[in-house]
Amino acid sequence: MFPIRDHNPSGRTPYVTYALIALNVLIFLSYWSLFSDQRALMLFFDDWAMVPAKVTQAGNYTGLLTSMFLHGGVMHLVGNMLFLWIFGDNMEDRMGHLPYLGFYIASGLAASLAQILGGPGSMVPTVGASGAIAGVMGGYLLLFPRARVDILLIFIIFFRVITIPAALMLALWFGFQVFAGLGTSAETGGVAYWAHAGGFVAGVVLTLPVFLRLGGPRFWELHDGKPPYPQTDYTTRRTPIPRVRKRR
Repeated sequence: MFPIRDHNPSGRTPYVTYALIALNVLIFLSYWSLFSDQRALMLFFDDWAMVPAKVTQAGNYTGLLTSMFLHGGVMHLVGNMLFLWIFGDNMEDRMGHLPYLGFYIASGLAASLAQILGGPGSMVPTVGASGAIAGVMGGYLLLFPRARVDILLIFIIFFRVITIPAALMLALWFGFQVFAGLGTSAETGGVAYWAHAGGFVAGVVLTLPVFLRLGGPRFWELHDGKPPYPQTDYTTRRTPIPRVRKRR
């Protein structure tokens, strides 16, 4: 289940979201050549990724920030940037450019801390913007629970795009992170589920002041739980090409 777009335009140009996407892509391209040499890549990640044991045992905090701009592969990068593209513009619109940037970084830091708590002695490097983007998703859930999101549903050979409320999609995503985190060990590597869950919770908490400033539950009532702009309608039109029936 992959979100591919929402129906909710923003009221201002999301310069920070665009800049974050561009920065992540440029940084990834800067070390792309290392993927042909796994030893060099691991050394690079050892220096710049977030390694829980280095934080807890050596007090090396640099990776808390730098890790959120690194990715472990093309699909890792593309998936994260897609989520940021879908959910970031509306959050930036409500928060303002600079506060949104601070919110994004704070969510990423909180995500790293959650991953450390899940495995404080782990020597596995953690990379990716997904913790910070999880914060964006948590804030989006709080502000726009009834926004419409199109998801690509894939089940074996069945493919279909369906539209569901943002609250359902984001709640399912968060529930999966917690469930998967409880079933895996942060010490052995793999997906950083606790970073995702921690970033999501941090995003909700950090968005609360904005939610209250906008009027709290009254903000939901005024805009029906959606961004306060006309929704985009992606309903497909009937094709003008006539149907040709098969002759018997």
